Amino acid sequence: MKQEVILVLDCGATNVRAIAVNRQGKIVARASTPNASDIAMENNTWHQWSLDAILQRFADCCRQINSELTECHIRGIAVTTFGVDGALVDKQGNLLYPIISWKCPRTAAVMDNIEQLISAQRLQAISGVGAFSFNTLYKLVWLKENHPQLLERAHAWFFISSLINHRLTGEFTTDITMAGTSQMLDIQQRDFSPQILQATGIPRRLFPRLVEAGEQIGTLQNSAAAMLGLPVGIPVISAGHDTQFALFGAGADQNEPVLSSGTWEILMVRSAQIGHFKASELLLVGGGSRNTLWNQIKANMLDIPVKVLDDAETTVAGAALFGWYGVGEFNSPEEARAQIHYQYRYFYPQTEPEFIEEV
Repeated sequence: MKQEVILVLDCGATNVRAIAVNRQGKIVARASTPNASDIAMENNTWHQWSLDAILQRFADCCRQINSELTECHIRGIAVTTFGVDGALVDKQGNLLYPIISWKCPRTAAVMDNIEQLISAQRLQAISGVGAFSFNTLYKLVWLKENHPQLLERAHAWFFISSLINHRLTGEFTTDITMAGTSQMLDIQQRDFSPQILQATGIPRRLFPRLVEAGEQIGTLQNSAAAMLGLPVGIPVISAGHDTQFALFGAGADQNEPVLSSGTWEILMVRSAQIGHFKASELLLVGGGSRNTLWNQIKANMLDIPVKVLDDAETTVAGAALFGWYGVGEFNSPEEARAQIHYQYRYFYPQTEPEFIEEV
């Protein structure tokens, strides 16, 4: 009998990966290839992503593990990516303008002048997202100011995960985890904020239906199946923003802070309320967690234990858990996560002067 797996397609800023995960959370097969943004022809300080190049990298990864995948029954596919980036598309899902990278400085002036449209304090209160020049909102305002005809022509705005999902399924959707990074989502209402959109002149019609993590988007269509070397008809399950899945995949409890240490360092916590709790330890995930000296320094400086997963693939684990839930294997992502036995290593604060000097 073939082993059942969820195939996670993970698009990171540094690497693109294809990783197959079984229902116990164990990695069955994995492949990785470098990823990089391109320099825009308009300006040699601007950065953008090539969707075709990313898709080709996914295809290369899938073919690297083709022999392992043919021995598996792929129950579903889930796509994870970095946040905020995306592009305007036409009715066929074709790009009208390149994907502006979060590394691109062109939107910094938009952030600096956003108070002319809406107060930065109000923006953060509604969206829960602070002022970062790469925010999706600033990209759309930049496009509105510099290429207004594109917003008029556009059928939709796709976040990068939705661009990939559309190529896989042909469906027009918005992963809610990606919308949450945009600075346009009302985090209380879990929908795009009319107040933010009206103030900035961004049409609500640009955003396709929101899908929750674990919801089925569609199935793998012929062209995508041929490109990836996979069977037609595999369910594609919504995932989206990589960092949020790292939090869930790490096994974090409520009110337990998690530091995702990779291309970025992002401190997160799942909590029923904002603040009013004290952290007793820090869970560290991501590539940076492999640096034992760094881990010890964090424990020393914070004066609390730092715990690290032996397997740092928390983004992939989190997406796979939602994938298993999405194909009906479990009644909830939490039930899926209960199948995993997490093993942590602990770094305890060291206060001896000679140890600090050695570090």
